Order: sequence, then structure tokens, then C-alpha cells
Amino acid sequence: MNITELEKCIVTYGDDIYAFCLHLAYNQQEAEELYQDTFLKAMELLNGIEAEGNPKSYLLSITIRLWKNRKRKYAWRKRIAGIESLVEDIEEADIDSGYSLEDEVLKKEQARHLRLAVNALDEKYRLPVYLYYMEDMVVSDIASILKIPKGTVKSRLYKAREILKNKLADND
Repeated sequence: MNITELEKCIVTYGDDIYAFCLHLAYNQQEAEELYQDTFLKAMELLNGIEAEGNPKSYLLSITIRLWKNRKRKYAWRKRIAGIESLVEDIEEADIDSGYSLEDEVLKKEQARHLRLAVNALDEKYRLPVYLYYMEDMVVSDIASILKIPKGTVKSRLYKAREILKNKLADND
């Protein structure tokens, strides 16, 4: 891949990558740093990206690796220095109006409960859920990004759905 093709990838997949960064990092500043670092790393690995393949999948795998490294570094620092948590409250998603006020409030509340339930999942379940539902990726691509077998991705998605169904049923 050359720089021009990478620029096309940024234009094509940039919004999706940024949205994924927001879901991983939980705050805008961390998400922006993760987004920038993703494309800086992509520049370093430019020759390894195949334009004919699935560059979005490759970029998402870079994002996940960088995010895991940040979490690991943060955990070390927290153990050593006792730093306060970097996680901030998740911003409310804007929902299209066109419904009554009650419907809008109900949808926001349901979306908030779902977002909190997904965020409460263990990382091994949360990442496949994000990639499958948010990024519309197929199981085989998720397996290659997370470097786990396809069957494991399927079982984690199934288990995550069961956990979410139970959590959301408890809230009703």
C-alpha cells in the first residue's frame, strides 16, 4: 500500500475507526489519541497493509493492539503511583427526534442501559460484540483481528448475548 491508498482508507474508514476508538476509550481525548496513534502506526506499517485485502480489519487490529498496550501501561502506572482513573462518563448518544418526548426519553434510557451493560462485559466478550455489531464485521475477520479461532468468537458472541439478555431483563 502507498500513502495515497492510505489516505483513501482514512477518508473511507476514518469515521468508523474513530467511533470504535470512542467505544474503547470511553472519553474523547483518549479516543482522539488512540485514533491518531492508529494511523501513525499504519504509516509505519504501510508496506504490510494490502489494499486489495481488508484494510479496515487491519486498521481495527492496530487500534485494538494499541488500546491493549495503553491499558497495560496504565495498569502498571496505577499499581506503582496510584493514579486516578482516566475513565469518564460516556456521553449520551443523540437520538433523532420525530417521536414524542416520552418515546425519545424511553429510547435514550434503553440505549443507556444497553451501553452500560455492554461496557460492563468482560473484555473478551466486549470486543467481539463491538466488532460484530458496531463495525458489522464477520466472524472470520473478528477471529483474525483478535487472533482466536472462529468457534471461540462465535461462543463469546453467544455468551455475551446471554449475559446482556439477563442483565437487561433484570432492569425491566
